Amino acid sequence: MFALDSYNTIVSPQTFVYKSKGSKFLAFAFPVNQEIEIKKHLQDLKLQLPDASHHCYAYVLNFDKQVFRANDDGEPSNTAGKPILRQIHHLDLTNVLVVVVRYFGGTLLGVAGLIEAYSNAALEVLEICEIVNHPIYERYELQCDFGKEQDIYSLSKQYQSVIIVKQEQSVFCAEIKIPLRSVEDFKRKTKELYFIKIKYIGIA
Repeated sequence: MFALDSYNTIVSPQTFVYKSKGSKFLAFAFPVNQEIEIKKHLQDLKLQLPDASHHCYAYVLNFDKQVFRANDDGEPSNTAGKPILRQIHHLDLTNVLVVVVRYFGGTLLGVAGLIEAYSNAALEVLEICEIVNHPIYERYELQCDFGKEQDIYSLSKQYQSVIIVKQEQSVFCAEIKIPLRSVEDFKRKTKELYFIKIKYIGIA
């Protein structure tokens, strides 16, 4: 069970250009759900911007934010990836990839300068993103004899959930998504409807 019943993420990709002492930092923010999407975005950027000095990035995935990574791509250790990651955490976001592509301008920034530049670039691009709050859902399979399925449809209306009806020969079978904040109430109501069999499927 998650401590929170919703999560924050960004709606669509955004780009921001940040400059520091001649170096140019192109910051890109992407909404992502899987690591395969992250790999695709990184590959595309390297193809589009092959002459850049560095492609540094960080990402956070999943509702519990337990999947994350930071990459310095050749910059001094912890001067790029982690500052980017800190900004994602600072805004309490998940399912987000931020890539900061650097074009070296001829002046060394030093460790402190690099941390500041990558951190500011990441924050600027995230701050122009539209952030949305998504409820977390639990998915359940419900079964009952034909003729009693109206109670399942009534449950779906109570929780503003869309039912997916499955094909079963002998029983009515459906899948329903319940907001995490309403799960306990949902379980109580299904117990009262003793003729409905309920099976937990997972988080949605």
